[in-house]
Amino acid sequence: MIPMITINLLDWREERREQRKQRFFTVLAAVGLVSAGIVGAGWFGYNSAISGQQARNAYLQDEIKQIDKQIEEIKELERVRDNLITRMRIIEQLQQARTEIVHFFDQAVDTLPEGVHLTSLKQSGKGTTIDGVAESNGRVSTYMVNIDDSDWFADPRLVVIKSKSENRRRYADFTLNFKSVTPGKSEEEDYESSFDEEVSR
Repeated sequence: MIPMITINLLDWREERREQRKQRFFTVLAAVGLVSAGIVGAGWFGYNSAISGQQARNAYLQDEIKQIDKQIEEIKELERVRDNLITRMRIIEQLQQARTEIVHFFDQAVDTLPEGVHLTSLKQSGKGTTIDGVAESNGRVSTYMVNIDDSDWFADPRLVVIKSKSENRRRYADFTLNFKSVTPGKSEEEDYESSFDEEVSR
């Protein structure tokens, strides 16, 4: 039996072209897969970075809220502290005022000379206005000297004095101002305590 002879009818150039075409598509598919992998990895990394940043932002926002809450608590504590300090100062002033009132009226009596009678007394802070009647202008002068010599009074100033006559007797209506002071305190300290009293009222 005679063996059959196989004859390749395809041109060898066509076969080579087909091989190149297959290699090209193989390389193209490989490049596509690699590109897809790179893009996927980049996208995954991008999403991971966004998620991480969002987590950090959420953490910072929580911390800011906690700090804001602490700041509000500190402000409230400061308000409570200021209120307590104000109350303590008012209590101290009231305790001091008790003794000052006693000294005030003692001095008001001690400085009053004979022949002088008071008709009204008005006090505003550390200032006092007195209306009175004196047997003579000299009695008013003596009264002002006594006030100036007092440890608890200072700076007497005559506002007005009017001489009158009734039943052949002469007398003088007068109004004068003076300041109350605390022995051992400067005028600035007295002014500050007077200002604090006005504010507390």
